[in-house]
Amino acid sequence: GLPPLAGAVAIAIAGQGMALSADYVIGVAPGISAKAAGAGVSAALVADRALVLSLITGGVALLWGYFALRRQIRPASSEHLVHWQAQASGAQAEAIDQGTFHKAELAGDVREPIVGEQQLQAALDDRNARHAFWSRFFAVLTPLAFLGIIAVMVLPKISSGFADLKGGAAASLVGGLAAVMMIFATWAAHGVRRSLDVAADHITDGFVFAFKAMGSVLPIAGFFFIGAGETAAQILSIAPGTQPPELLFQSIKAAEHLIPHSQYLMAFGVLVVGMVTGIDGSGFSGLPLTGALSGGLAGSVGMDPATLAAIGQMGAIWTGGGTLIAWSSLIAVAGFARVPVLDAVRALTLPVLSGLALSTVAAVLLWA
Repeated sequence: GLPPLAGAVAIAIAGQGMALSADYVIGVAPGISAKAAGAGVSAALVADRALVLSLITGGVALLWGYFALRRQIRPASSEHLVHWQAQASGAQAEAIDQGTFHKAELAGDVREPIVGEQQLQAALDDRNARHAFWSRFFAVLTPLAFLGIIAVMVLPKISSGFADLKGGAAASLVGGLAAVMMIFATWAAHGVRRSLDVAADHITDGFVFAFKAMGSVLPIAGFFFIGAGETAAQILSIAPGTQPPELLFQSIKAAEHLIPHSQYLMAFGVLVVGMVTGIDGSGFSGLPLTGALSGGLAGSVGMDPATLAAIGQMGAIWTGGGTLIAWSSLIAVAGFARVPVLDAVRALTLPVLSGLALSTVAAVLLWA
């Protein structure tokens, strides 16, 4: 009875906002912010403060999101699953693979001909028992497998005897495990002969859904990409070697002197700068700017540069990292939750903005 939109909201807040904005384990974001803020700023300190701010923002957003969507929660029913699965193709509902009473389909899983109702019922019971076994098996194996990956990433932080996985290596490990688990589950559900064919169909369905979801977003995103120097050159067909205009970042730098010398206003100013840089849908691209602003402006209002850098990191990654921008990785969350990405953005906007505002106030109170 949990609405798919609520599932998408929870995953986006926890997996996209909280995990990426703190980036506590892999440590890429705090490293970028600290390096841009100046040599005297510790990446570990930025990471610690970003973790606290991430927990505050995420806690507020999760609570707000729950109370906003709790009215849509319904009593549990298999009809909800049928309706949800139908969203994958947008056409006819797919049958739930929980066994069948069609003799023609059942005969494909039985080597010997079925004679009589007794034998038919016995075959059905056997099939349902196998489905129940594999369902329980994957319900245990899946979280254990991904908890194992988390352990592999966390252990280097605790002990020096383990290899440190960062960036592409960590992403490859997660994606590779997901692919292996999907193939294994397909083999258990459909048998050895059909497993690879069905696995390929799942991948194709995912790509098709992603392209459908991106269709309405691409034209909107194109206008924002004109403001980023990396993409503006290609969009505007600027000759190689010519400096492309960075309209988005230039507008922020032009308004930098307008930020009043107040701790709260400075903190919210850096937060807004980070949010504006996150409009490109990346989240990480604005960290050098927010870090540099933090290092240059923190002293004028008596704040620690690490605190301002962590606040700017919150704004940039919560916005562009997959909670507020429709053309960010939020598309992936909306894709497997099978909800429109713009509906997810609408449901996330107020909870996330409220969480960011409260965490920014907390940062000033705790570390000013």
